Amino acid sequence: MSDTRPGPLQKIGYLLGRPLPASMRDWVREDLTGPGHVRRYLVRGLIPVIPLLVAFAFIPGELWIRGGMMLLIIIPFLYFQIALIRVYRRHLLINNGLDASLVDAVKFKRADEVAEEYRSRFR
Repeated sequence: MSDTRPGPLQKIGYLLGRPLPASMRDWVREDLTGPGHVRRYLVRGLIPVIPLLVAFAFIPGELWIRGGMMLLIIIPFLYFQIALIRVYRRHLLINNGLDASLVDAVKFKRADEVAEEYRSRFR
């Protein structure tokens, strides 16, 4: 296993809440604040629900009933997952020994980029 990237078992432990070694803090920071962090978070959150959705596909009945059951699970699940993204990211940052204010780093970086674009365009 690499000192800068977690192996498969370390990554599973990381996703379940175990801290990674201090040598991997740059990877954790990039994972939680880098490009695509929302997409990674949503995909990771949906993986445990997939077996339940597959099980609903095998329940006897019409297609719209099975689809409705799946929607009754997936819509509130996605709602709460999106609502709690900052809490989850903050928890992982603190758990791995990083500053919790890095959660807002992405927002500040985007605001700086927009301000810089505005200045370059209208000066």
